[in-house]
Amino acid sequence: MTNLSESTRACIDACNACLTAVQVCLAEHLGEKEMRRCHELCLDCADLCTACVSMMARTSTYHGRVCGILADLCSACADECEKFNSDACRACAEACRRCADRCRELAE
Repeated sequence: MTNLSESTRACIDACNACLTAVQVCLAEHLGEKEMRRCHELCLDCADLCTACVSMMARTSTYHGRVCGILADLCSACADECEKFNSDACRACAEACRRCADRCRELAE
């Protein structure tokens, strides 16, 4: 990652932390029907975080656009996770907010 800017490296780190947090949230609450929307958003975040990290690492010309979409998705996921009284949901919401902030810095 030596050729990547500091802001890109920070965004990759935030995306990886978000990916971990959404996976923990999913694992802890899998099958809880009242959390269906949370599960959907966490799954979407996991997929898009993975794609975004890959695109940033190879300096894809489209990574800024994907970062913008991921920022919106992470904000929605954080909003949903904040509705639940769970340590995993709180940690997920925090990681999603940090990821959204970093992604917005790179969004086009």
